[in-house]
Amino acid sequence: PWSVVVKGNCDKPGTYSYEDIVSPHTLEERIYRLRCVEAWSMVVPWVGIPLASILNQFGPNSDAKYVRFKTLHDPKRMPGQRRGILDWPYEEGLTIAEAMHPLTIMAVGLYGRELPNQNGAPMRLVVPWKYGFKSIKAIAEISFTSRRPRSSWERAIPSEYGFYANVNPGVPHPRWSQARERPIGAGLFAAKKPTLMFNGYADQVASLYTGLDLRKNY
Repeated sequence: PWSVVVKGNCDKPGTYSYEDIVSPHTLEERIYRLRCVEAWSMVVPWVGIPLASILNQFGPNSDAKYVRFKTLHDPKRMPGQRRGILDWPYEEGLTIAEAMHPLTIMAVGLYGRELPNQNGAPMRLVVPWKYGFKSIKAIAEISFTSRRPRSSWERAIPSEYGFYANVNPGVPHPRWSQARERPIGAGLFAAKKPTLMFNGYADQVASLYTGLDLRKNY
């Protein structure tokens, strides 16, 4: 059985089962664009719950400025964790405003079925205006913090991966351009298409970053 540890600046810390977290809510289908930092994209029909609804169960207090997520650390079940690419377990973070935004969901399924293991079962984040690595899989811990957490890729290669990781065609990765993307499923020889700011969700999320230099805060 899956459980999630909830801790930090909240009224109801503890260890919650999958059913504790999911059962009080109605599942929704969200069809979102997904943009990988490696310049490919696809459209995915997720099934999930607004993350805000889940987080509000735990009563975050006024000191909860950020939310940190950790994946399950189990190299036996997840053999990729045996590789020394990152300091496991995988960690990601959002500002509380990003986490509470209506577009952010906790996905538990896709294509109308339960979430497969390779896609982050049993629950994962989906933050559609950010590069895909921000949508952490197999979540086993949620922490409300007053300090900005450092994500796994940010710790590993800070010159290439920042905390915000918003889709931004104007800020190239040090090793490739982010101005265009290759849609998965469009065919091997399909032309790349222009990448949209915030992955096309600018009208909904740009206000979260008013006054923030997105070239420096990548």
